[in-house]
Amino acid sequence: MGIKGLTKLLADNAPKCMKEQKFESYFNRKIAIDASMSIYQFLIVVGRTGTEMLTNEAGEVTSYVFDGPPPDLKKQELAKRYAKRADATEDLTEAIEKGDKDSIEKFSKRTVKVTKQHNDDCKKLLGLMGVPVVEAPSEAEAQCAALCISGKVYAVASEDMDSLTFGAPKFLRHLMDPSSKKIPVMEFETAKVLEELSLTMDQFIDLCILSGCDYCESIKGIGGLTALKLIRQHGSIENILENINKERYQIPEDWPYQEARRLFKEPLVHPGNEEPELKWSSPDEEGLVNFLVKENGFNIDRVTKAIEKIKAAKSKSSQGRLEAFFKPTVTNSVPIKRKETVDSTSKNTSNKKQKAGGKKK
Repeated sequence: MGIKGLTKLLADNAPKCMKEQKFESYFNRKIAIDASMSIYQFLIVVGRTGTEMLTNEAGEVTSYVFDGPPPDLKKQELAKRYAKRADATEDLTEAIEKGDKDSIEKFSKRTVKVTKQHNDDCKKLLGLMGVPVVEAPSEAEAQCAALCISGKVYAVASEDMDSLTFGAPKFLRHLMDPSSKKIPVMEFETAKVLEELSLTMDQFIDLCILSGCDYCESIKGIGGLTALKLIRQHGSIENILENINKERYQIPEDWPYQEARRLFKEPLVHPGNEEPELKWSSPDEEGLVNFLVKENGFNIDRVTKAIEKIKAAKSKSSQGRLEAFFKPTVTNSVPIKRKETVDSTSKNTSNKKQKAGGKKK
């Protein structure tokens, strides 16, 4: 979820902190990508009828960061998501029985879940392509932000707005959006967010907690705009709680806002002196053929040509999307229980078989 309603709040109250950019603006820049979010987006897209396959970057433009174990405070939110997926699965079964195509598409997207297999396959494929992979000790967005803060990458790419709450200096949305190549990249700058909102970083974190985050419930009746007004007026959650109308606003019992604040300010990431080196390498041609062709049934000619294009792209000053290597095709099937990934095997790999010219399901 990230931070509830933050995009609109910033658009209305801090418009100068965000600007549209072309995808090409980020050629030859190192971007830390929230891999799990990209995988999730991919699975959402391939669940649609008649939608093109995911496109991605190649060469020394990106590094992918994968989630580690979530903080305990997030487990309640994850449990809610699990329950929603279970309900959606029941609705999907009913829609299939009725032959309701619109409902099938709707509920298919809600049943998407990134599995360990998807993550493992994605990591393997990226490694074979020579793209660096980072294992975050906990939240991927937090580790991406840390890499950006230390100057190892230019920006963070994700769809979760809490990348800003973790302090990423530059944050990109829609960079990896597979749904449309026409959607512009939206770039946010945290410094400008704080300047336009007239808040300190600590106050911005409190604003995000009040608006609604993954780590704790929010106060009923307080949305983003009200939260902004209260923070500007009182300066902190503690002061707000002392002055808030308790009859009008219901504060959750044992509200762990302080722990949520700590997780944003001091997230579990690799320490600066232990941050992984982001090193790109040449693609492992033999490994790619074994993984894509022998293990997953991709077309050998397409894979060979793709490898040559990746090698050529890495020698140039600008890089393109993977669509230049694996030509997208259209699928007419609705993968009912397809689970995620941009580079996964099993269920996800079957999606890329279509993109690489392999067998259709």
